[in-house]
Amino acid sequence: LTLLSGGEQALTAVALIFALFLSNPAPLCVLDEVDAPLDDANIERFCDLLDAMTRETATRYLIVTHNAATMSRMHGLSGVTMVERGVSRLVSVDLGGAESLLAAE
Repeated sequence: LTLLSGGEQALTAVALIFALFLSNPAPLCVLDEVDAPLDDANIERFCDLLDAMTRETATRYLIVTHNAATMSRMHGLSGVTMVERGVSRLVSVDLGGAESLLAAE
């Protein structure tokens, strides 16, 4: 395993986690920046695999990421922003709803 690159190690770990969830699904899975070491092609593979997992299991996936390509493939986005020092605000976007609003225009 030490001979694998960081991206290969991340994809291997995600494959193991998803295999466990296929055999014994849980209601929630939190993945914290698993896409950070991935290049663009592997981010697409990760997102495709995540789409397949959402179709096959009833598990809800919470993905923590800073990657715009990963965010663009999600169904909804939630974030915390600090408008002024010491005051946090929750921002949430339903991307499916946003797409339907754009299509209506």
